[in-house]
Amino acid sequence: MIEPLLPKHERRFRHPGRKRIDDRKTLQGVLFVLYTGIQWEYLPQELGFGSGPTCWRRLAGWQEAGVWEGLQRVLLDRLRAADRLDFSRVTVDASHVPAKRGRSSPKVGPSPVDRARPGSKHHVLTDAHGTPLRVSLTGGHRNDVTQLLPLVDGVPPVRGKRGRPRRKPRALYAGRGYDHDIYRRRLRERGIVPKIARRGQPHGSGLGHVAPQAPS
Repeated sequence: MIEPLLPKHERRFRHPGRKRIDDRKTLQGVLFVLYTGIQWEYLPQELGFGSGPTCWRRLAGWQEAGVWEGLQRVLLDRLRAADRLDFSRVTVDASHVPAKRGRSSPKVGPSPVDRARPGSKHHVLTDAHGTPLRVSLTGGHRNDVTQLLPLVDGVPPVRGKRGRPRRKPRALYAGRGYDHDIYRRRLRERGIVPKIARRGQPHGSGLGHVAPQAPS
């Protein structure tokens, strides 16, 4: 599934240099680092995945080539073909993650929920089943609502069935952090029904409701 999306690299006939490490092994190295959370330079050489810096450069090259966006489109098309995508409603939310490095990056900023420590925010738009349709990354200081429309407009056209590709949900659910009437209007202009909680009022959808525990 991934291999057709990877950039092709023909080895030079003259002065070929060191043989390029197989993409499959390098991808395994990337997944190992991301899963374990170790630093790139500590990737064990005995695993045969190549060095950590090599895996990092390969990952950066694939990102620049649009490999991951292409993979998401393929997966979404397959899910729709199997009737496992639900565009009747979507949900948007954001979460803060600490940033141990890259403090000068525009995607890192002082977190308002973590004593102004450097961090980033993951903004995610999911379908009714919780499948991610679009993801963005910003500095931890950015307001959640600033990414609402970019997420909605950034959903790729999802094929997998006959007819026109699908990319627009019927309704969008969001918490009180997105409570701005101007964004409700922008969603209605796009043909999407906004179901955004208002500050000081119950949501009415059951989202975030915690059932009372029975007395022990």
